[in-house]
Amino acid sequence: MAVFYDQAKVYVKGGKGGDGMVAFRREKYVPDGGPAGGDGGRGGDVIFFVEEGLRTLLDFRYKRHFKADPGEKGMSKSKYGRGAEDLRIGVPPGTLVRHAETKLLLADLTEPNQEYIVAHGGRGGRGNKRFATHKNPAPSIAENGEPGEELEVLLELKVLADVGLVGFPSVGKSTLLAVSSSAKPKIADYPFTTLTPQLGMVNLSENRQFVLADLPGLIAGASEGVGLGIQFLRHIERTRLLLHVIDMGGLEGRDPFEDYEQINQELENYHLRLMERPMLIVANKMDMPEAAERLKQFKQRFQDKYGKEPLVYEISAHKQEGVSELLQASFDILEETEFFPLNEEEINTFETYTLEDEKPFELERSEDGVYVLSGAKIEKLYLMTNLDHDESVQRFSRQMRSMGVDDALREAGAQDGDAVRIKDFVFEFVD
Repeated sequence: MAVFYDQAKVYVKGGKGGDGMVAFRREKYVPDGGPAGGDGGRGGDVIFFVEEGLRTLLDFRYKRHFKADPGEKGMSKSKYGRGAEDLRIGVPPGTLVRHAETKLLLADLTEPNQEYIVAHGGRGGRGNKRFATHKNPAPSIAENGEPGEELEVLLELKVLADVGLVGFPSVGKSTLLAVSSSAKPKIADYPFTTLTPQLGMVNLSENRQFVLADLPGLIAGASEGVGLGIQFLRHIERTRLLLHVIDMGGLEGRDPFEDYEQINQELENYHLRLMERPMLIVANKMDMPEAAERLKQFKQRFQDKYGKEPLVYEISAHKQEGVSELLQASFDILEETEFFPLNEEEINTFETYTLEDEKPFELERSEDGVYVLSGAKIEKLYLMTNLDHDESVQRFSRQMRSMGVDDALREAGAQDGDAVRIKDFVFEFVD
């Protein structure tokens, strides 16, 4: 059985920028050669893009961590490192990308080849050539590459279809999909044959096409988690037209009008605005002996309750009777219907994750007496410092002092010789 995955949580990390290099020109006939260390290359971005052939998020069940490649290191003779290739990850049409911690919507990927950079790669570190000044014409300073952005995101798939088939299990939705399109859903005479949304392309003529979705069977209480529950109700949100399929054959022993009322109630309970969507009533299995009488009773009860005669499309999906007229009517309604979202959720256009905090650092003292500096800004500064060169270490010390680290340590009671730690780097405080 095919498995349908419509939610996934993944970790993404942009590629680290390449380290800058400390180098000097040493040509035989070039006096005062000077610094010649090149910059590192840019790290790769992590990009989600819409891949039309995908239908589920199944691939993310087996791989949940995605890291782009780092940039190439800078080289001597002022040569820059090569930038890394971006890591492109295909997702199905209709995928929402949310920040896992804040739940803010970052992207709604619906159009073919639409893409979203979910984690930017770091810039390359500067080589020592970039630090030359008239006061220090031969610096031994180079930066490490900037770390790439990293975060966890939630992927949520809402099936993209123009028309959605709703109704109780075993009313003939899968059969209708199969005879209307090239889709081949599993069909059987027991409840919940359809466990996953099925999509098919309906081709009426060259320029008259639409996507039809068989949505898993609803039952009373589905909006509260009964049966297949709310798990697949979200896929109805994207449709512009609903076809409410009702079994008039009576094979399951249910009352058609009560079925109609219960399904509508579940849709309303899930989201009130679903009832604003156009809906066609489809009386299926009209080839059965008592179907005509059941349909007559259905229309009478409908008129008694709502004060008008219902428009019902009579079909036999099994014998393909009345199907063509139903599909033509569906297309005509689609031509006049604009899609409106059920939830006016705004895509977050600002950065929800950043290496720049409001505070440049946090200071606390651990149980072993070590003062611990933390925070995205100071940790990024540390990671971009090349500790192999004394001038780089001195520059790092000046940068921390300008951020107020020395003053904060004094206020916290630090004395000469006390240990201070940033990530895995430990140094002594000197007042």
